[in-house]
Amino acid sequence: QVQLVESGGGLVQPGGSLRLSCTASGNIFKINSMGWSRQAPGKQREWLVTITSTGNINYADSVKGRFTISRDNDENTMYLQMISLKPEDTAVYNCNANIYSTRSGSVDYWGKGTLVTVSS
Repeated sequence: QVQLVESGGGLVQPGGSLRLSCTASGNIFKINSMGWSRQAPGKQREWLVTITSTGNINYADSVKGRFTISRDNDENTMYLQMISLKPEDTAVYNCNANIYSTRSGSVDYWGKGTLVTVSS
């Protein structure tokens, strides 16, 4: 069984920074693409960024230049560095990953999310 667990959310003032982490554990042979999305109260889920196993990255325009994704393949961990945070960045942030295991093949997994609140 594979789990994704996010951490690093919290309350931050406008203009502040946070770094989110997402760690995968369990029966993992290889992690393919990983990414982040968010869902603000009363709004649809918004895709933010994806990073492939070879390091190719795509950002949504809404976060380009403010958010930076990275991954540590040795630790099965992905990070999202967020700067210049705005109140409209307030949301539950979820990580997702496409993970290959010998038992299940390639499967998409999601974490339960971490809440980011940007407010003064």
